[in-house]
Amino acid sequence: MAYYLGIDTSNYTTSCAVYDSEKDAFISEKELLPVKSGELGLRQSDAVFHHTVQLPELMKKLFDGFSGEISAIGVSDAPRRAAGSYMPCFLVGVNSAECIGSVTKKPLYRFSHQQGHIAAALYSSGGTELFGKEFIAFHVSGGTTEALKVSGELEVEEIASSLDLKAGQAVDRVGVMLGFPFPAGSYVDALAQKSDKNYKFKIKLRDGCCSLSGVENKCRKMLYDGEKAEDICRFCLQYITASLEAMANYAVMKYGDMPIVFSGGVSSSTVMRSILYKSLNASFAKPEFSCDNAMGTALLAYRKSL
Repeated sequence: MAYYLGIDTSNYTTSCAVYDSEKDAFISEKELLPVKSGELGLRQSDAVFHHTVQLPELMKKLFDGFSGEISAIGVSDAPRRAAGSYMPCFLVGVNSAECIGSVTKKPLYRFSHQQGHIAAALYSSGGTELFGKEFIAFHVSGGTTEALKVSGELEVEEIASSLDLKAGQAVDRVGVMLGFPFPAGSYVDALAQKSDKNYKFKIKLRDGCCSLSGVENKCRKMLYDGEKAEDICRFCLQYITASLEAMANYAVMKYGDMPIVFSGGVSSSTVMRSILYKSLNASFAKPEFSCDNAMGTALLAYRKSL
Protein backbone atom coordinates (compact mmCIF):
# COMPACT_ATOMS: atom_id res chain seq x y z
CA MET A 1 0.00 0.00 0.00
CA ALA A 2 1.46 3.37 -1.02
CA TYR A 3 0.71 6.73 0.55
CA TYR A 4 1.76 10.15 -0.77
CA LEU A 5 1.98 13.32 1.31
CA GLY A 6 1.06 16.71 -0.13
CA ILE A 7 1.74 20.12 1.45
CA ASP A 8 0.53 23.53 0.25
CA THR A 9 1.02 26.85 2.05
CA SER A 10 -0.65 29.42 -0.18
CA ASN A 11 -1.62 33.01 0.52
CA TYR A 12 -5.06 31.89 1.73
CA THR A 13 -4.84 28.42 3.28
CA THR A 14 -2.56 26.04 5.13
CA SER A 15 -3.20 22.50 3.96
CA CYS A 16 -1.78 19.00 4.00
CA ALA A 17 -3.11 15.74 2.58
CA VAL A 18 -2.30 12.07 2.08
CA TYR A 19 -3.28 10.20 -1.06
CA ASP A 20 -3.90 6.46 -0.72
CA SER A 21 -3.09 5.10 -4.16
CA GLU A 22 -4.56 1.66 -3.46
CA LYS A 23 -7.95 2.96 -2.34
CA ASP A 24 -7.75 6.02 -4.63
CA ALA A 25 -8.79 8.21 -1.70
CA PHE A 26 -7.57 11.19 0.29
CA ILE A 27 -7.42 12.31 3.88
CA SER A 28 -6.75 16.00 4.33
CA GLU A 29 -6.63 18.89 6.75
CA LYS A 30 -6.72 22.58 5.93
CA GLU A 31 -7.30 25.91 7.62
CA LEU A 32 -7.77 29.43 6.30
CA LEU A 33 -5.25 32.03 7.32
CA PRO A 34 -6.81 34.49 9.79
CA VAL A 35 -7.57 37.95 8.38
CA LYS A 36 -8.79 40.87 10.48
CA SER A 37 -12.33 42.09 9.85
CA GLY A 38 -12.55 44.58 7.00
CA GLU A 39 -9.12 43.76 5.60
CA LEU A 40 -8.50 42.36 2.12
CA GLY A 41 -5.73 39.88 2.75
CA LEU A 42 -2.41 39.46 4.52
CA ARG A 43 1.12 40.75 4.19
CA GLN A 44 3.49 37.96 3.25
CA SER A 45 5.27 38.22 6.61
CA ASP A 46 1.97 37.61 8.39
CA ALA A 47 1.10 34.73 6.06
CA VAL A 48 4.45 33.08 6.79
CA PHE A 49 3.86 33.45 10.53
CA HIS A 50 0.37 31.94 10.43
CA HIS A 51 1.51 29.01 8.26
CA THR A 52 4.34 28.36 10.71
CA VAL A 53 1.80 28.17 13.54
CA GLN A 54 -0.92 26.24 11.69
CA LEU A 55 0.99 23.62 9.70
CA PRO A 56 2.32 21.59 12.67
CA GLU A 57 -1.15 21.42 14.20
CA LEU A 58 -2.72 20.33 10.92
CA MET A 59 -0.03 17.69 10.41
CA LYS A 60 -0.78 16.31 13.88
CA LYS A 61 -4.46 16.01 12.98
CA LEU A 62 -3.65 14.47 9.60
CA PHE A 63 -1.47 11.73 11.07
CA ASP A 64 -3.53 11.06 14.17
CA GLY A 65 -4.10 7.30 13.99
CA PHE A 66 -2.29 6.99 10.65
CA SER A 67 -0.30 3.76 10.60
CA GLY A 68 0.98 3.71 7.02
CA GLU A 69 4.30 4.73 5.54
CA ILE A 70 4.71 7.69 3.22
CA SER A 71 6.28 6.75 -0.12
CA ALA A 72 6.95 10.26 -1.44
CA ILE A 73 6.24 13.92 -0.71
CA GLY A 74 4.84 16.62 -2.97
CA VAL A 75 4.96 20.32 -2.11
CA SER A 76 4.02 23.54 -3.88
CA ASP A 77 7.01 25.88 -4.01
CA ALA A 78 5.73 28.79 -6.12
CA PRO A 79 2.45 30.21 -7.44
CA ARG A 80 3.17 29.25 -11.07
CA ARG A 81 5.89 27.79 -13.24
CA ALA A 82 6.92 31.14 -14.70
CA ALA A 83 9.90 33.44 -14.40
CA GLY A 84 9.64 35.59 -11.29
CA SER A 85 6.74 33.63 -9.79
CA TYR A 86 7.56 33.63 -6.09
CA MET A 87 5.85 34.16 -2.75
CA PRO A 88 7.54 33.72 0.65
CA CYS A 89 4.53 31.90 2.12
CA PHE A 90 5.40 28.78 0.11
CA LEU A 91 8.75 28.53 1.92
CA VAL A 92 6.96 27.27 5.04
CA GLY A 93 5.65 24.23 3.19
CA VAL A 94 8.93 23.67 1.34
CA ASN A 95 10.98 23.79 4.55
CA SER A 96 8.65 21.33 6.27
CA ALA A 97 8.68 19.00 3.26
CA GLU A 98 12.49 19.15 3.10
CA CYS A 99 12.74 18.19 6.78
CA ILE A 100 10.30 15.30 6.37
CA GLY A 101 12.13 14.09 3.28
CA SER A 102 15.50 14.22 5.04
CA VAL A 103 14.26 12.25 8.06
CA THR A 104 12.27 9.63 6.13
CA LYS A 105 14.70 9.35 3.19
CA LYS A 106 11.70 9.55 0.87
CA PRO A 107 11.77 11.44 -2.46
CA LEU A 108 10.52 15.01 -2.50
CA TYR A 109 8.92 16.52 -5.60
CA ARG A 110 8.21 20.21 -6.12
CA PHE A 111 5.27 21.54 -8.08
CA SER A 112 3.66 24.92 -8.58
CA HIS A 113 0.53 25.84 -6.68
CA GLN A 114 -1.19 26.14 -10.05
CA GLN A 115 -0.21 22.61 -11.07
CA GLY A 116 -1.70 21.33 -7.83
CA HIS A 117 -4.96 23.11 -8.58
CA ILE A 118 -5.17 21.68 -12.09
CA ALA A 119 -4.35 18.16 -10.87
CA ALA A 120 -7.04 18.39 -8.20
CA ALA A 121 -9.54 19.56 -10.81
CA LEU A 122 -8.73 16.67 -13.17
CA TYR A 123 -9.03 14.13 -10.38
CA SER A 124 -12.25 15.39 -8.83
CA SER A 125 -14.00 15.96 -12.17
CA GLY A 126 -13.16 12.45 -13.38
CA GLY A 127 -10.78 13.77 -16.01
CA THR A 128 -7.51 12.05 -15.12
CA GLU A 129 -7.36 10.65 -18.66
CA LEU A 130 -6.35 14.18 -19.70
CA PHE A 131 -2.95 13.80 -18.06
CA GLY A 132 -0.48 13.73 -20.95
CA LYS A 133 -2.97 15.24 -23.38
CA GLU A 134 -3.71 18.79 -24.49
CA PHE A 135 -6.59 20.68 -22.93
CA ILE A 136 -7.57 24.18 -21.83
CA ALA A 137 -7.42 24.92 -18.12
CA PHE A 138 -8.68 27.96 -16.26
CA HIS A 139 -7.11 28.87 -12.94
CA VAL A 140 -9.49 31.33 -11.30
CA SER A 141 -8.54 32.49 -7.83
CA GLY A 142 -7.57 35.48 -5.73
CA GLY A 143 -4.10 35.60 -7.22
CA THR A 144 -4.65 34.31 -10.73
CA THR A 145 -7.21 34.53 -13.51
CA GLU A 146 -5.71 32.72 -16.47
CA ALA A 147 -6.64 30.60 -19.45
CA LEU A 148 -3.91 28.02 -20.06
CA LYS A 149 -3.03 25.52 -22.75
CA VAL A 150 -1.93 22.40 -20.87
CA SER A 151 0.06 19.47 -22.19
CA GLY A 152 2.29 16.67 -20.87
CA GLU A 153 2.52 16.45 -17.09
CA LEU A 154 0.71 19.76 -16.61
CA GLU A 155 3.13 21.93 -18.54
CA VAL A 156 1.29 25.18 -19.20
CA GLU A 157 1.33 27.94 -21.77
CA GLU A 158 -0.60 31.09 -20.96
CA ILE A 159 -3.30 31.92 -23.49
CA ALA A 160 -4.86 34.91 -21.76
CA SER A 161 -5.34 36.47 -18.34
CA SER A 162 -6.93 39.36 -16.51
CA LEU A 163 -5.12 42.61 -17.19
CA ASP A 164 -5.84 44.11 -13.78
CA LEU A 165 -7.91 42.72 -10.90
CA LYS A 166 -8.04 38.96 -10.55
CA ALA A 167 -11.46 37.33 -10.23
CA GLY A 168 -10.98 36.47 -6.57
CA GLN A 169 -9.84 40.00 -5.77
CA ALA A 170 -12.95 41.44 -7.38
CA VAL A 171 -15.24 39.05 -5.49
CA ASP A 172 -13.48 39.65 -2.18
CA ARG A 173 -13.58 43.42 -2.55
CA VAL A 174 -17.29 43.36 -3.29
CA GLY A 175 -17.92 40.94 -0.42
CA VAL A 176 -15.97 43.00 2.11
CA MET A 177 -17.77 46.11 0.80
CA LEU A 178 -21.02 44.38 1.74
CA GLY A 179 -19.74 43.47 5.21
CA PHE A 180 -18.64 39.87 4.67
CA PRO A 181 -15.40 38.49 6.11
CA PHE A 182 -12.36 37.80 3.92
CA PRO A 183 -12.19 35.65 1.85
CA ALA A 184 -15.76 36.45 0.84
CA GLY A 185 -16.39 34.16 -2.12
CA SER A 186 -18.76 31.70 -0.45
CA TYR A 187 -20.85 34.53 1.04
CA VAL A 188 -21.11 36.39 -2.26
CA ASP A 189 -22.09 33.22 -4.10
CA ALA A 190 -24.74 32.26 -1.53
CA LEU A 191 -26.33 35.71 -1.61
CA ALA A 192 -26.18 35.90 -5.41
CA GLN A 193 -28.32 32.76 -5.62
CA LYS A 194 -31.15 34.67 -3.92
CA SER A 195 -31.30 37.21 -6.77
CA ASP A 196 -33.65 36.73 -9.71
CA LYS A 197 -31.72 39.17 -11.90
CA ASN A 198 -30.06 38.02 -15.12
CA TYR A 199 -27.52 40.55 -16.34
CA LYS A 200 -26.16 40.62 -19.89
CA PHE A 201 -22.76 41.98 -20.85
CA LYS A 202 -20.73 42.82 -23.92
CA ILE A 203 -17.24 41.77 -22.95
CA LYS A 204 -14.30 43.41 -24.71
CA LEU A 205 -11.04 41.46 -24.75
CA ARG A 206 -7.54 42.60 -25.60
CA ASP A 207 -5.69 39.72 -27.28
CA GLY A 208 -7.93 37.38 -25.34
CA CYS A 209 -7.32 39.12 -22.00
CA CYS A 210 -10.13 40.54 -19.89
CA SER A 211 -10.39 43.51 -17.52
CA LEU A 212 -12.17 43.17 -14.18
CA SER A 213 -11.32 46.48 -12.52
CA GLY A 214 -14.68 47.97 -13.43
CA VAL A 215 -16.62 45.37 -11.46
CA GLU A 216 -15.73 46.83 -8.07
CA ASN A 217 -16.61 50.38 -9.13
CA LYS A 218 -19.92 49.34 -10.66
CA CYS A 219 -20.86 47.32 -7.58
CA ARG A 220 -19.94 50.22 -5.31
CA LYS A 221 -22.24 52.50 -7.34
CA MET A 222 -25.03 49.90 -7.12
CA LEU A 223 -24.63 49.87 -3.34
CA TYR A 224 -24.65 53.69 -3.22
CA ASP A 225 -27.82 53.71 -5.35
CA GLY A 226 -29.55 51.42 -2.85
CA GLU A 227 -29.71 48.26 -4.93
CA LYS A 228 -30.14 44.97 -3.11
CA ALA A 229 -27.04 43.20 -1.87
CA GLU A 230 -28.08 39.97 -3.57
CA ASP A 231 -28.36 41.77 -6.91
CA ILE A 232 -24.92 43.32 -6.44
CA CYS A 233 -23.45 39.88 -5.77
CA ARG A 234 -25.25 38.47 -8.80
CA PHE A 235 -23.95 41.26 -11.02
CA CYS A 236 -20.39 40.71 -9.81
CA LEU A 237 -20.38 36.96 -10.43
CA GLN A 238 -22.20 37.15 -13.76
CA TYR A 239 -19.78 39.77 -15.07
CA ILE A 240 -16.78 37.63 -14.13
CA THR A 241 -18.48 34.58 -15.64
CA ALA A 242 -19.15 36.42 -18.91
CA SER A 243 -15.49 37.45 -19.03
CA LEU A 244 -14.32 33.87 -18.51
CA GLU A 245 -16.72 32.65 -21.18
CA ALA A 246 -15.33 35.19 -23.65
CA MET A 247 -11.76 34.10 -22.82
CA ALA A 248 -12.71 30.45 -23.32
CA ASN A 249 -14.22 31.18 -26.73
CA TYR A 250 -11.04 33.03 -27.67
CA ALA A 251 -8.92 30.06 -26.58
CA VAL A 252 -11.01 27.61 -28.59
CA MET A 253 -10.86 29.88 -31.64
CA LYS A 254 -7.07 30.04 -31.32
CA TYR A 255 -6.25 26.42 -30.47
CA GLY A 256 -9.27 24.43 -31.57
CA ASP A 257 -11.96 22.54 -29.75
CA MET A 258 -10.41 20.97 -26.65
CA PRO A 259 -11.74 19.96 -23.23
CA ILE A 260 -12.04 22.88 -20.81
CA VAL A 261 -11.35 22.39 -17.09
CA PHE A 262 -11.85 25.01 -14.37
CA SER A 263 -9.86 25.10 -11.14
CA GLY A 264 -9.29 27.58 -8.33
CA GLY A 265 -11.45 28.80 -5.48
CA VAL A 266 -13.58 31.23 -7.50
CA SER A 267 -14.67 28.42 -9.83
CA SER A 268 -16.48 26.75 -6.92
CA SER A 269 -19.22 29.39 -7.35
CA THR A 270 -22.60 27.78 -8.00
CA VAL A 271 -23.67 30.78 -10.10
CA MET A 272 -20.57 30.52 -12.26
CA ARG A 273 -20.76 26.75 -12.71
CA SER A 274 -24.41 26.76 -13.74
CA ILE A 275 -23.67 29.16 -16.59
CA LEU A 276 -20.33 27.82 -17.85
CA TYR A 277 -21.34 24.18 -17.70
CA LYS A 278 -24.15 24.92 -20.15
CA SER A 279 -22.33 27.33 -22.44
CA LEU A 280 -18.93 25.61 -22.58
CA ASN A 281 -19.65 22.04 -21.45
CA ALA A 282 -16.76 22.65 -19.07
CA SER A 283 -15.58 20.40 -16.25
CA PHE A 284 -15.10 21.70 -12.72
CA ALA A 285 -13.26 20.55 -9.63
CA LYS A 286 -15.57 19.56 -6.81
CA PRO A 287 -15.87 22.43 -4.30
CA GLU A 288 -13.61 20.74 -1.74
CA PHE A 289 -10.97 20.35 -4.47
CA SER A 290 -11.48 23.88 -5.86
CA CYS A 291 -10.21 25.84 -2.89
CA ASP A 292 -6.53 25.86 -1.98
CA ASN A 293 -5.54 22.40 -0.82
CA ALA A 294 -2.65 19.93 -0.84
CA MET A 295 -4.57 17.09 -2.48
CA GLY A 296 -3.33 18.07 -5.92
CA THR A 297 0.32 18.02 -4.84
CA ALA A 298 -0.15 14.64 -3.14
CA LEU A 299 -1.63 13.26 -6.35
CA LEU A 300 1.23 14.69 -8.41
CA ALA A 301 3.79 13.10 -6.06
CA TYR A 302 2.10 9.76 -6.74
CA ARG A 303 2.20 10.31 -10.50
CA LYS A 304 5.84 11.36 -10.34
CA SER A 305 6.65 8.11 -8.55
CA LEU A 306 5.13 5.86 -11.24
